[in-house]
Amino acid sequence: MIRWLILLLSLGLCACGGSRYGSGIPESYDPLLDAALAGCPRADSLRQLLRETPRAEREAMAFLIAWMPCGDRDTMRLDLLRENVTCACRARERFRWAKELPDSIFLNEVLPYAVIDEVRDGWRADFLERFAPCVSDCRTLREAAETVNRVIVERVGVEYNTRREKTNQSPAESMRQHMASCTGLSVLLVDALRAVGIPARFVGTPAWHDNRGNHSWTEVWFDGDWHFTEYYFSAFDRAWFLADAGRATVGDRTHAIYAVSFRPTGDWFPMVWSESSRRVNGVDVTRRYRDFSAAHTEALLARGTHVPVHFTMYRTASVAGTSAGRVAANVDVFRGAEQVGGGRTAGPRQDMNDGFRILLEKHGRYAFRYENARGEPVEVTVEVDDEPLSVAGYME
Repeated sequence: MIRWLILLLSLGLCACGGSRYGSGIPESYDPLLDAALAGCPRADSLRQLLRETPRAEREAMAFLIAWMPCGDRDTMRLDLLRENVTCACRARERFRWAKELPDSIFLNEVLPYAVIDEVRDGWRADFLERFAPCVSDCRTLREAAETVNRVIVERVGVEYNTRREKTNQSPAESMRQHMASCTGLSVLLVDALRAVGIPARFVGTPAWHDNRGNHSWTEVWFDGDWHFTEYYFSAFDRAWFLADAGRATVGDRTHAIYAVSFRPTGDWFPMVWSESSRRVNGVDVTRRYRDFSAAHTEALLARGTHVPVHFTMYRTASVAGTSAGRVAANVDVFRGAEQVGGGRTAGPRQDMNDGFRILLEKHGRYAFRYENARGEPVEVTVEVDDEPLSVAGYME
């Protein structure tokens, strides 16, 4: 009888399944790890790393090894990989919102050691120490995300500056220079949020609908959905680029909006600083931004709080009002220090009704900023009242 009980117990254990790579790893990882390690020059070292990883952290390590880019798998420092997993799991145990996350969200949106194709830094332990005290009294995921977003500029000492060394800077590179592009700032914010167990991902477009240039920002996951924000925090789901995002083109490699994913998606994130690269996984999220922008515009018009303002650029005042006198130029719109929009004016061959239009809140003072033909900064200031408004700027 005892012999039969032992046999049945053994069969039961086999039926439950277990990874060949160690306890704590679901059996479903086996084919993924097999494929990842096949031909990898450091396969033995990575297998050893999995064996040495504490059981409670082993699935996290397996996830990263299974899905990390081949270049990282072959060359990334293993001590950084180990530290990343340890600190991420520590944050999950420490913060209630992280502990309550679905495994799929934690693994793909909190655990990754990198955001895009930046240099692989050991940022996580540093950022956990920097930002954990800030969120210690927070009770919800959203409250914690807002807190990190508000204090990040002070905590890392980095400001937007086009004189930064490169676009895709790592946290260490940006903090050394105290400057970064919107791409580097977004990397910093994603990493800061992830360090304290907050799901975050990098989002951007290669170019706006009017080819005005690229832009990058951040999405944060809370209340069961993704919400957009930027390094310089004002509020979630409120940004100067929302009207532009509403005109993005689904499926267009140049004019769509993409979010980054560590886990493969069958698609890639188009990086303007490395146009030929397919290294970073992505997902087209354009439709969600188009729908959100349309609903937001409809709500503002229904409330009667905003009016449309049309801005036209001319070569000189003498040709104002003529189609041939128009000039295509980039314009940014500010209310005080806050940018509230931007766009590109219509050139001479576009329809006279075409051009840069923006919804602005009534009873406010706004500055339309651009560079003239000599490259000098120009500012046109207007007062917006209750009626639609047409504004002109001049290049000379």
